[in-house]
Amino acid sequence: MLTKEEYLTYEEILREELVPALGCTEPIAIAFCAAKAREILGQLPEGVRIEASGNIIKNVKSVIVPNTGELKGIPAAAAAGIIAGDSSRKLEVIAEVSKEKKEEIARYVSQAHFEVLPLEEGDKLDIRITVTRGAESAFVRIAGTHSNIVRMKKNGQVLFEKDCKEKREEEEKKADRSSLSVEKIVEFADTVSLDRVEDILKRQADYNYAIAEEGISHNWGANIGSTLLKFYGEDVRTKAKAYAAAGSDARMSGCELPVVINSGSGNQGITVSVPVIIYAHHSNAPEEKMYRALLVSNLIAIHIKHGIGPLSAFCGAVSAGCAAGCGIAYLKGGGVEEISHTLVNSIAIVSGIVCDGAKPSCAAKIASSVDAGILGLCMYENGQQFYAEEGLVSKGVENTIQNISRLGAQGMQETDAEIIRIMTHCD
Repeated sequence: MLTKEEYLTYEEILREELVPALGCTEPIAIAFCAAKAREILGQLPEGVRIEASGNIIKNVKSVIVPNTGELKGIPAAAAAGIIAGDSSRKLEVIAEVSKEKKEEIARYVSQAHFEVLPLEEGDKLDIRITVTRGAESAFVRIAGTHSNIVRMKKNGQVLFEKDCKEKREEEEKKADRSSLSVEKIVEFADTVSLDRVEDILKRQADYNYAIAEEGISHNWGANIGSTLLKFYGEDVRTKAKAYAAAGSDARMSGCELPVVINSGSGNQGITVSVPVIIYAHHSNAPEEKMYRALLVSNLIAIHIKHGIGPLSAFCGAVSAGCAAGCGIAYLKGGGVEEISHTLVNSIAIVSGIVCDGAKPSCAAKIASSVDAGILGLCMYENGQQFYAEEGLVSKGVENTIQNISRLGAQGMQETDAEIIRIMTHCD
């Protein structure tokens, strides 16, 4: 039985994780960092030095930064924050940019001096921006999470700093993700008073379904969603994959609609929610049932990703797509047994997908992961399963999740480094 403290913890996890963001999260983090640096400098910088961890570079290199007139890359993200950013809005830092500001961003990218350097040390999620004008300078560092400022300086004088102890203490203030388990997540979804979390879930459903519809209706990225519908038909399984992929395609290609993220990622936020919404619409499920199914998919994705960490060579679409399968299982009346088998079956299929940065092919990986989530459920419904000691599968869903966490957090470290070397053409 869940305790009162655990109910409150799970609610707090949802409020910490399911927040709005505009555009791919890593370039938006750069825009936020740059906006803060310009704010401290107090004037338009002539020079901008951006130092970033390999995973940040990997995830910014190939995506269009929203509200920039289709500019790509790290300088574009920084320029957007400097010219048009509102740092008080954090991950919505460039949500409102006028036509004139977009033109100014393009001019600034071509005129200012930008220097981009990879960091050899620090956190996996690490951004350090120095802006200068004449003898004046300002510095801001973000580390650990996408909006976590850990150091600010002006003209060499430290204005704000968190040491390692303070960073650990701040992490400890966050709701304890280690208390999550599949069994407790299902109990929470079954029994929580919905009025305590409905606002979060409604915003996620509204935002993420809207960008999925935009991706299906218009020409974005590789158009994975419309391609699936054209060649595979419009049954509910295909629509679940197609709409999730379409939302990602739009987001990766600079669509200016916001999304509600999961585990620090808009793509993962889309993936855990849109397939569940599609199935709910298809079955005419009551809104309450859909929201409770979204609790399952969101919290299971967070549970898996917590052990892996925010940035890894393990593709986040995998945990999100498999979690979506769990949400669909719940929507169809499944409990702990059905959801556990769905998760183990599906994650055994797609756990080898690697993250090689944010870009249009993320949409296809999302489609494959959602397909695995649905197949995992179909296997259970057909009396089939993958068994313990077969590959990464162990006896019990929590043990299998631990194996996946170990693979993503430890086993793929060198894979991650090699991917970054390939992408940045470093021998």
